[in-house]
Amino acid sequence: MAGAPARSATSQSGKMKKDESFLGKLGGTLVRKKKSKEVSDLHEEGKNAINTPMLPSGTEIHPEDTMLEENAERNMLDPTSRENPKFKDLQRVLIDWINNELEEDRIIVKGLEEDCYDGQVLQKLFEKLSGRKLNVAEVTQSEIGQKQKLQTVLEAVNELLKPHGWSIEWSVDSIHAKNLVAIVYLLVALAMHYLAPIRLPEHVSVQVVVVKKREGILQTSHVTKELTSTTEMMTGRFERDAFDTLLDHAPDKLNVVKKSLITFVNKHLNKLNLEVTELESQFADGVYLVLLMGLLENYFVPLYNFFLTPENFEQKVHNVAFAFELMQDGGLKKPKARPEDVVNLNLKSTLRVLYNLFTNYKNSE
Repeated sequence: MAGAPARSATSQSGKMKKDESFLGKLGGTLVRKKKSKEVSDLHEEGKNAINTPMLPSGTEIHPEDTMLEENAERNMLDPTSRENPKFKDLQRVLIDWINNELEEDRIIVKGLEEDCYDGQVLQKLFEKLSGRKLNVAEVTQSEIGQKQKLQTVLEAVNELLKPHGWSIEWSVDSIHAKNLVAIVYLLVALAMHYLAPIRLPEHVSVQVVVVKKREGILQTSHVTKELTSTTEMMTGRFERDAFDTLLDHAPDKLNVVKKSLITFVNKHLNKLNLEVTELESQFADGVYLVLLMGLLENYFVPLYNFFLTPENFEQKVHNVAFAFELMQDGGLKKPKARPEDVVNLNLKSTLRVLYNLFTNYKNSE
C-alpha cells in the first residue's frame, strides 16, 4: 500500500515535467512569433524608408500607397498648399456660392471634401445650374450607390464641358476619395461655365504630391496645379485693350485716371449732395451709377425702377444691370464688364464703365 503513493507522485512528477516542456515549447513558439513579427515590422519600416525617400515632411503615408499596383499612381495635396491663404479663400468663395445657389434646398455646405464626395451636393448644384433633372436616387448611403450617383452627375458635367475645351481633372474615384484638388477643379469649371456671380481669386495654384510605383519602389514628385487664372481668362473676355495695358504696366498713370474720374462723377453727383472718394466700392451697389445716368441724360429715374438701399447681392446686380440698360438707351455700347464684376468690387471693370461714361459725357454740364 505504501508503494501506491510513490507511483502517484512519480506519475505526477512526470506530468509536471511534460507540462513544463509543453509550456516551454509554447513559450518558445510565442517568442519566435513575436521576434518574427518584430523582424517583419522592421523590414516593412525599412522598405518604406527606402521606397519613400522623397516624400516631403508632413506628408502622411496612406496604407493604399504601399499597396499600389505596379505603374499605378496616387495624388495627394501637399500640406503646405492646404494652408495657402489664396487656396483657402478660393474654397470659401466656392462654399458661399454653393450655399447661395442651394438655399432653397436648405443645403448648407461647410467643407468641400466632406460635403461633396458622395455626389448629393454636386447633383443638386448641377440640376440648379443646368435646369436639368438627373435620374439618380435622392439619398444613397452605400459606397456603390454614391459612386453610381457620382458617375451619372460627372457624365452630365463632362458632356457639357468637354465641347468647350475643358480639361477633365476629376473622376468618380478622385471625388469619392475626397480629393480636394479634383473637387475644386470641378467647382471652378462649373462656376466659370455658368458665369457665376462671384469673384474667384486670381492665380491660385497648389502643389500636388504624386506617388508612383515603379519596379516595386514608390517614387514621388511634385506637380503644380493651376486652379484659377485671371478674371478675364476665367470669364471668357480674352480681348485686351489700352485699358489693360494701363492697369498692368502704368500704375502711376492709373492714379491720374482715377482722380480724373472722381472729379468727373462728383461734378454731377454733387448736384444731389453726393460725393465719391472710392470708385471701386461706392459704385458696387449700382445706386450711384443709376443716379449718375439720370444726371448725365437730364431725367429723373423713378425710384421703383431700382433699389435705393439694396440689401443683398441680387438687388445690387439688378441696379448695375439697370444702369447698363440706361447707358445703352443713351447710345453707348454695351459695357464689357458684367454687372456681377462691378458688384464684386472688380476695379478694372468699374473703371472701364466709368471711363466709358467719361469719354462720352466729359463736356456735359
